[in-house]
Amino acid sequence: MSEFIKKTIDGMQSHLDKAIDHLEHELTKVRTGRANPQMLDEIKIDYYGAPTPLNQVASVNTPDARTIVIQPWEKSMLQAIEKAIQAANLGFNPQNDGSIVRISVPPLTEERRKELVKKAKAEGEHCKVTIRNSRRDANEALKKELKKAITEDELKTGEQKIQQIIDAFIVKVDKHLETKEKEIMTV
Repeated sequence: MSEFIKKTIDGMQSHLDKAIDHLEHELTKVRTGRANPQMLDEIKIDYYGAPTPLNQVASVNTPDARTIVIQPWEKSMLQAIEKAIQAANLGFNPQNDGSIVRISVPPLTEERRKELVKKAKAEGEHCKVTIRNSRRDANEALKKELKKAITEDELKTGEQKIQQIIDAFIVKVDKHLETKEKEIMTV
């Protein structure tokens, strides 16, 4: 295999790894009925006029499977944290006791579980599209170099190698989705 093909495949592979990392990150945001501090990662608090991520103004912990506890570093931030959580519309009702904000994560209904599975599958499909686009880009790069740097046989070999890698990444995506679906549907 030529040096150009190896470079093209390596570049594609790093792009695919990033796509899988992104999928994993997006799937952690999908609720499973268990408390998880990452559920609040997207929440921004108005911290002295600047929108600031929640984890930069408070410590976020999960003492048990159904509770998230947020302890701000400044007591004056309790109201802002409470308002930001309500404004985020995550389906949580934060309770402020004067020193911490406590969130009880309600159990998911069957209907909500099915919605979350659809959302997870949509994220998986988005990742698969990214993977297919990477395959297309890599194959186009090889075809551009045909007759300049690589031969017809090397092109075919490179395309086969690319397809093997793409198939392996599609299987990874399917496994992630299968795991997440089991996690969501488990009562």
